[in-house]
Amino acid sequence: MNYIGSKLKLSHFILNAVKEMVGANLSSNIFCDLFAGTGIVGRVFKPKVKQIIANDLEYYSYVLNKNYIENCQLFNYTGLLEKLNNLNPVKGFIYNNYCLGSNTKRQYFSDENGMKIDAIRQEIEQLKKQKEINDAVYYFLLASLLESADAVANTAAVYGAFLKHLKKSAQKPLVLKPAIFEVSNQKNKVYNTDSNLLIDKIEGDILYLDPPYNARQYGANYHLLNTIANYKPFKPKGKTGLPVYNKSDYCQKNEVLKNFDYLLKKAQFKFLFLSYNNEGFMSAQTIEKLMKKYGKYSLKTATYQRFKADKTENREHKATETTEYLHILEKR
Repeated sequence: MNYIGSKLKLSHFILNAVKEMVGANLSSNIFCDLFAGTGIVGRVFKPKVKQIIANDLEYYSYVLNKNYIENCQLFNYTGLLEKLNNLNPVKGFIYNNYCLGSNTKRQYFSDENGMKIDAIRQEIEQLKKQKEINDAVYYFLLASLLESADAVANTAAVYGAFLKHLKKSAQKPLVLKPAIFEVSNQKNKVYNTDSNLLIDKIEGDILYLDPPYNARQYGANYHLLNTIANYKPFKPKGKTGLPVYNKSDYCQKNEVLKNFDYLLKKAQFKFLFLSYNNEGFMSAQTIEKLMKKYGKYSLKTATYQRFKADKTENREHKATETTEYLHILEKR
């Protein structure tokens, strides 16, 4: 999934930094990913630690992490995917509000893919309602749908806008592909709440923090993933069809310092690792000063090429060099 702030390219840098600080063998540690996003970092640590705790304010993230992090036991999904892929198309909420054929002038998906998303999403809910699938399978199927729908979305990068004409990948028919998770014997926990409300209710050994850096609200940028995941009717607003969405205090310059300080104070973890880059509201010096209030501070950096999609229909990408800061706190 093309995701703002994804740590896919940096995951091994983060893993190596954690091992250097905590120890090469992490198997007795509880690892928490408090702003989990698509769960990339949690997925890297899942086979290496005792337990994963994952959280995010956005429901689509909750769905992805319920599958990738909380799901640990194998089940047979082949027949289910075949059944869902062969459903007749349905003109449901996605088609009626986010496809050109419905006369909304929005084109996030082709008409065919919009109807297929509706058919699959409605069937998944029916399977759950009729108790033909359990929660583990339910979130696996939802995660599979989110990933598969995102692969054929008619956007440049995020869902803040759609393209005027269907790009090549959006013209391909949606095929529901399995969102494969790591098998383990863990009992992992996934939450869907504000991080500052959760922080004093959980505890462990390693706390990984990857909050939003700037004013971009994830609830707006990925609103359509939330709409597919929730699949509850509402009246979409404006040209882009926005719902009412969550607004994080970490995306507000006048709130972020207070919230981050509270997080550091309340964290019941020995080691804290904060991913932040040079485009964020908080400067490296400010973060260092705050962390030193609560223990021993250190810093690691990595420079990497981040690609930004422009908003033209040829979907060219521009490489920008970005410095990622990994701020480390050993709490006293």
